[in-house]
Amino acid sequence: MKIMIVDDERVSRIKMQQILKGYGECHAVENGLTAIKSFTEALLDEKPFDLITLDISMPDLGGPEVLESIRKLESKNGITVENRSKILMVTAHSDYPTVVASIEAGCNDYIKKPFSEERVLLKLNKMNLA
Repeated sequence: MKIMIVDDERVSRIKMQQILKGYGECHAVENGLTAIKSFTEALLDEKPFDLITLDISMPDLGGPEVLESIRKLESKNGITVENRSKILMVTAHSDYPTVVASIEAGCNDYIKKPFSEERVLLKLNKMNLA
């Protein structure tokens, strides 16, 4: 499985990478603009990400905007709903309206910080990735 971890907090990136490294190749980035660039490159190489963990709150481009860009790129490239990347939104707050908006925009699930390995693995199982 090919995984992209997007989080502006270094500790959170490293923690998520430690949890997910046994499930596939992890590519960690620290901001939304780099995430969109990496996603686009993966599409062009015909090696898209299977899973993306996406922090909701980032300084340059927030998770909801990145999510929207990714889903538009998938649609533009003819990727069906069944074949698109699974996206797990990661949030430090229980910002219910943002979580609901992210689900409506096409994320597959969300998880609150601080997250545990057990909680992440439950989410992977729910998305049929573990």
